[in-house]
Amino acid sequence: MSTVQARTGRHRQRYENNLRLVSGCIPYRQTKNHEDHSTDLEKTIEVLMISSPNRNDLVFPKGGWEDDETVEEAACREALEEAGVKGILNEKPLGVWEFRSKSRQENCCLEGGCKGYMFALKVTEELETWPEKENHDRKWLSINEAFELCRYEWMRTALESFLQVMEEDRELERREEVYSQTQHQSSFQMLWQSVQSCQPIAISLPVANTVAYAP
Repeated sequence: MSTVQARTGRHRQRYENNLRLVSGCIPYRQTKNHEDHSTDLEKTIEVLMISSPNRNDLVFPKGGWEDDETVEEAACREALEEAGVKGILNEKPLGVWEFRSKSRQENCCLEGGCKGYMFALKVTEELETWPEKENHDRKWLSINEAFELCRYEWMRTALESFLQVMEEDRELERREEVYSQTQHQSSFQMLWQSVQSCQPIAISLPVANTVAYAP
């Protein structure tokens, strides 16, 4: 049983222009061939989706952004409560979307309108138990599988934005790797040139005087 309790109620819920503010994330992990930059990005990343109560579709963890936390903290909290994962959050939002809740249990306000902020979360820990385990199953999926299971257009758009961010991060890693190799080669060349430029030093040793004794 999880020692962390899920937040309940709406007394701390944030609203903006009669829209309930929501924060969530796309949890992901990298596969073994992630370091091979020649491999398609879609084949090097898996994303985590969760089931919803009384629904057959899968979604990304998200929930209400409350007034005692930042939007980033809310995204991490929802990932823990709904999916049982912890990780490193990329604080640059994937985007902001307005959508209408389809579930009576998740109505964002009287009109059902939500304004959602989504982030990318690199998963570093998966818990065996979590606060809403009884309500949410979780499943790791390939990018293509996730696209097929995204029920709403805003979720697909968020996933596309996620891929773009991952591609940018991958390109940055590649450039840093090339730069590191270049620096290493440059340092080696400078050392080798320094060794080659050294002139041999002639050292004169004193000759011992010898004295001959007559027998």
